[in-house]
Amino acid sequence: MSFLDSLKKRRTYYAINKNLPVSKEEIEKKIMEVTELVPDSFNMKSARVVVVFDEKHDLLWDEIYNVFEGKVAHEKLDLFKAGAGTILFFYDEETIKTMQSQYATYAQNFPIWANQANGMLQFSIWNVLRELEIGASLQHYNPVIDTKIKELFNIPNEYKLIAQMPFGGIVNEPQEKEKEDISKRVRIIK
Repeated sequence: MSFLDSLKKRRTYYAINKNLPVSKEEIEKKIMEVTELVPDSFNMKSARVVVVFDEKHDLLWDEIYNVFEGKVAHEKLDLFKAGAGTILFFYDEETIKTMQSQYATYAQNFPIWANQANGMLQFSIWNVLRELEIGASLQHYNPVIDTKIKELFNIPNEYKLIAQMPFGGIVNEPQEKEKEDISKRVRIIK
């Protein structure tokens, strides 16, 4: 599959289930491979990834509901819980602080660059999951859930939660994307 074909195939999948078309080991292997390959400014390797499956995945979404004290609809969170797993994306603030002290001229940019690298990692993993015929979506319940996530999974305090990606077997395809006038967002100067 070409890169552009992969991009076209990647969508936001809310209708997912626990029936994975590949083994958990294959998913773990791909996530590790992508995490190693995605670039990071100054090669700082700031991204951290935690993957939860099975009961831990279910517990995660139950606890997210509890943290929000019912302010997020249970039906919405149950869509994510219906999946087979969730990828938690973090960056390591200690790594950033080390880079800031080593390269003071660029100090203010390291958190920005860590977020950019994390975005590339999220997008790359999302595409790899879709190539494996796995559906996923990207969620942002942080920072409200940060403390609970760290407690649940013994996450180091210096890890900053960026996003959550529930994934699973594809129940059905989302509607086609509406075409846009891309010239409103892309400007070519010759």
